Formats: sequence, C-alpha cells, structure tokens
Amino acid sequence: MTTRSRYDLDRAELGEVLAGEPRYRAEQVWQGLYEQLAEPGQMTTLPRTLRDRLDDVLPAALTVVTEQTSATGDTVKLLWRLHDGVLIETVLMLYPDRATVCISTQAGCAMACGFCATGQAGFSRHLSTGEIVEQVVRAAARARQVDRRLSNVVFMGMGEPLANLDRVWPAVERIHADLRLSARHLTLSTVGLVPGIDRVARADLPVNLAVSLHAANDALRDELVPVNRRYPLGALMAACSRYLEAKGRRLSFEWALIDGVNDRLDDAEELADLGRSLPLAPHVNLIPLNPTPGWPTKGTSAAGVRLFRDLLVARGVNATIRRNRGTDIDAACGQLAAGQAVTVSPARGAATAPGTRRR
Repeated sequence: MTTRSRYDLDRAELGEVLAGEPRYRAEQVWQGLYEQLAEPGQMTTLPRTLRDRLDDVLPAALTVVTEQTSATGDTVKLLWRLHDGVLIETVLMLYPDRATVCISTQAGCAMACGFCATGQAGFSRHLSTGEIVEQVVRAAARARQVDRRLSNVVFMGMGEPLANLDRVWPAVERIHADLRLSARHLTLSTVGLVPGIDRVARADLPVNLAVSLHAANDALRDELVPVNRRYPLGALMAACSRYLEAKGRRLSFEWALIDGVNDRLDDAEELADLGRSLPLAPHVNLIPLNPTPGWPTKGTSAAGVRLFRDLLVARGVNATIRRNRGTDIDAACGQLAAGQAVTVSPARGAATAPGTRRR
C-alpha cells in the first residue's frame, strides 16, 4: 500500500482531509506548507488540536538519517529515509546570496552508467511527487537557517528524471506554482530518453534541459551511457532539436571528463560538430570525473580539463568548467549512492577502461 505524505496532496485532497473545518483552514495549511515551509505543529495560526491531528494524518515523507557538510562549508548533503526504509540523498549548495538544491527523483537508477555511483547501486523504485517536492521544501528551510534564499532546483540527484516523468512533472508544477520558483530556474537532466524529452517539449513550463552526453559518437556512448543503444545520438539530437524549436531556450550538454576516454582532440571535434547540428548551439558543462568505488578509471587532470575546454572554445563551443563541490562528502556529480555499497564488476575492473585508446 502506498503511503501518501503531506506534499503528495493537492489542494482538493487537502480540503478533504480538513472536511468539517472552516473553509479557510485549508488555505492556512497550504500557506504553512509552501510559504512558511512549516511542519503542521509549527503552524500557530491553527488550533492546537488541529495541529496535533495534522501531524498524524499528514506525515512527512523524509526522515533525516545524516547531514554532512563539506570542509568548505558551502555544500550540505542530506541522507533521508523514506517510509519503506529506502534511502535517498539531496545536496544543498550555498552561495553568498542564494542556494541551489540538487534533488533525487528515484531511489537508485536503472540507466546503468558505469561511472556514476547511483547507476552502480541499481534501481529500487520511483519517488512520489510528494517525496520529490519535500526535498525542495526541506532544502529551502535549511537554506533559510543560514540566511540564503533557494533560487534554483536541479533534478540531477539520484535517478533519471524523465523515467519518472508522471511524478516529476507534477512536482515541477508544484515547485513553480506554490514554492514560486521560476521555471527558468528549474533544470531537468536526462541521459537521453527521447520520449521524455518530447513530453517536456510539449509541456507548458519553459524549464531548462540538461543532457548527460559524455560522448559524441555512438560507439563510445554505447559503452558509457547504455541507454544510447536504444536512443542513439541521431534520435537524441533530433529530440533536442524539437525541444529547442518548441522552447527557444538553449539546452546544456553535461560532459564528465574521463582520462584517456573522452578528453581527446577527436572528442572535442565530434562534440563541436554535434553542437553545430542543432538549431541553437548548446552550452557544454565540463565536469572532471569524480571518484566512485565501482569505476576503475580516473578523471581528467585539471590541466587536461582546461585544455579540453580550450579545444572546444577554439571550435566555437560555449563551454565552461563546473566547479566540483562536496567531493569530500561524496556529494559531487555522480557520487550519490545513499550509502549503498557498490562493487567493481570484472569488466569494469579490467586494465583497459571502456573507450580507452591512444591520443
């Protein structure tokens, strides 16, 4: 039986929970949840008896297991336990005047990208809309504690957002309408699920799209991102073009740089050619591969990352290097595994990593 938490309910369902109360109570509770970011017991505009009842009938979805802060103090990783014991992670990134939260949409991931700790851990289940929204609410409340305003939400935590779009998109709408974050400050990531990209293109809100690309030829991408075998680059670029034509907003390509695998001159040339095939040139985020237990190869050196960026810029590509945050607490890109053990398969532990060849 599915447990419904307080952020799973829409306004009509909340009204049903409050049947018998004055009609204005539902609005008070909704404002408490989405504007005050409050627990029912903290909603002092409500009678004590109602607060106590709501604590029981509107349970939280997330229970904090651990909270870790990076040595620099600007990244906070929250490990949550859900009602069925499943664990997920959320990462809050603090900046001088604002905050960004990276949220999970699934417990684990079925996409099986070998260099990603979530993919190494396997798939448990989809998150509900309420479990997704509550991560944002709790992060916004945590940011308020240090006088930061939550300004951006990136769906780049555990899981493939477009594989859970039936629950993710209602969460996007709730975050936009009730937490009042602009759609332009919401970013959905995908490894390249073409049907999902087309659904997002048809949807009303102009959210940002980030494609985890990592390779610009099918042979290498088949190895790094196995879903490419189902939706190869030709189909993916066609879907990206449809998104661009529908939204008129630049998308981004995410590129985790792996030493000797996708950081070569020909990789830069292929990536530049791929970008030129689109009606609007993408922005390329370069990410030095972060260490994970289940992947034997190392990330490109800092000097190599800068060289690859320069190769792209020289070919007219808008490319920047993403700053690694929270690596010391396993909170950086590709490191989220919710404490689950990951192992090196014989293939991944081999001396020659996928895609490796001489420069």
